[in-house]
Amino acid sequence: MPPPPRSNRAFRVVARILRPLLLAITRRDWRGVENIPRDRGVIVASNHMTNIDPLTFAHFLWDNGFVPKILAKASLFSVPVVGKVLRATGQIPVHRNTAAAGESLQEAIAAIADGDCVAVFPEGTLTRDPDLWPMVGKTGVARLALSTRAPVVPVAQWGPQDLLGRYKKLFKPIPPKKVTIVAGPPVVLDDLYDRPQDTATLREATERVVTAITVLLEEIRGERAPAVRYDMRKAAARERQGEAGGTAGGAGTATGPEQR
Repeated sequence: MPPPPRSNRAFRVVARILRPLLLAITRRDWRGVENIPRDRGVIVASNHMTNIDPLTFAHFLWDNGFVPKILAKASLFSVPVVGKVLRATGQIPVHRNTAAAGESLQEAIAAIADGDCVAVFPEGTLTRDPDLWPMVGKTGVARLALSTRAPVVPVAQWGPQDLLGRYKKLFKPIPPKKVTIVAGPPVVLDDLYDRPQDTATLREATERVVTAITVLLEEIRGERAPAVRYDMRKAAARERQGEAGGTAGGAGTATGPEQR
């Protein structure tokens, strides 16, 4: 199979190594690639369940003629070998909660302006939902989409978690696992383009993207997602409240006899 025309030498070398492995360990059910525009820069947005799904995502895109520039957490670029590969293949580091966070956005904007396929995980990290449904997304995908007005194509994956479970280290390539990846029509965001990029607009755009991914995943799994999406911030707040309540309760027990 000839490599995509926009690929560089490093990407072609990596593909020659990883593609045969992925072909051997997966049974692929890929659909909807016709929904990804080929005549302009595009954003493809996927759910994120396990540390191996960036590879299955990239495989889907590469074999269908796209050279993905994936937004990946900056710490990965410091990992020996991995970091060199990411830089050489043109992946984009995401600097979370730092002054450099804007640099990631600008690099992604430039890539789209150059006609590239920018791949993102709107949740920003592995889903914490106990049943692996998409959780509340971060607004990075919305900022990128509204700044560039590039089409945002939702992509749902199911099956990579059978190769490598969430937060697991045991890789299970045998027997080959079925990996289903479906791309849907671009998310409608046109009505948001001329609004101020305030919190409400960014959240609305983000929710539309995550909802589109969730609908595709429901179709793949033949199940309905929870009515209320898992929210990491709310879960963390509840945990902090629980810890504070436990501390307060402990203090009350200790001082009770003195008060009496």
